[in-house]
Amino acid sequence: MTVKSGGGIGATRLMMHGVRRIPIKGDFIRLDALLKFASIASTGGEAKIIIQNGEVRVGKNICTERGKKIRHGDIVRIGAETLVVKCKNVPTAEGQKKSDDR
Repeated sequence: MTVKSGGGIGATRLMMHGVRRIPIKGDFIRLDALLKFASIASTGGEAKIIIQNGEVRVGKNICTERGKKIRHGDIVRIGAETLVVKCKNVPTAEGQKKSDDR
């Protein structure tokens, strides 16, 4: 598998340990869409193959579900690449939304 080093629009690189923070607008993003958005895969078909081959971990578990919902704080690993999903609006304890623009 070839892992691209670039990031999609909105994908920012953290300076420590090759972790990329991926900001999303909604409450979740599907795993296959995340791979395309983060420029890990250039097409949906490529994302599907990467996922079906068991090359993706969500948390500590290998994930072969391309429609898996990835939510705020989830850690996705593909080869040496680590992605951390950050929602722009994160629910607070009171159920309100707050901005997470750090």
